[in-house]
Amino acid sequence: MGIISFAKEEFQVIKERDPAIKSPMEVLLYPTFRVMLSYRRAHKHYIKGHFFRARYISQRAARKTGIEIHPGAVIGKGFFIDHGSGVIIGETAIIGDNVTLYQGVTLGGTGKETGKRHPTLKDNVMVSAGAKILGSFTIGENSKIGAGSVVLEEVPPNCTVVGVPGRIVKRDNQKVPRSDMDQVNLPDPVKEDIIALQQANTALCNKVIDLEQKLKELEKQKG
Repeated sequence: MGIISFAKEEFQVIKERDPAIKSPMEVLLYPTFRVMLSYRRAHKHYIKGHFFRARYISQRAARKTGIEIHPGAVIGKGFFIDHGSGVIIGETAIIGDNVTLYQGVTLGGTGKETGKRHPTLKDNVMVSAGAKILGSFTIGENSKIGAGSVVLEEVPPNCTVVGVPGRIVKRDNQKVPRSDMDQVNLPDPVKEDIIALQQANTALCNKVIDLEQKLKELEKQKG
């Protein structure tokens, strides 16, 4: 694919997922566009066994964009990194089609594995700002990872994950994440439990107050 065709394709991807873009020319300013151009070149060298050349290209792109993509990673079509600073994608990461990452995301290893060391993200996954996915497991298609989460184990398709460590808080997502780019309004089971406890505590306090009032009335009647 030539640079013009790639630019047109990227504009459509960015237009779909970033309301800030106003004109096709702006795509040239996006870090995701520039780093993916470099990644494509580096990945070709990597496949041919030209590892030093591949790393040289990828490291130059990392210095310019703040996005570090190892040339060995496999990335599908429709990939988009919003803002991008601090994004790291490891050598054996595999990314499906129409995946979205936000700034500060790491697709890394745990340091204990050999061979396939980094995660696999299936189609339509969205990983919110600051999230870390560490290890050689799979994030199922249409899943959403909440901001700041640390995911250390497999995630089934159509799930929402939040927290440290990450836990599934919603299954069977009805919307494809790229059509609903909401990083904020995700379920929070800990908060829900706290609210439930507060409500139960309030109800108990009200019962105690009622009992005290009834005791006072009984004491008055006896007196």
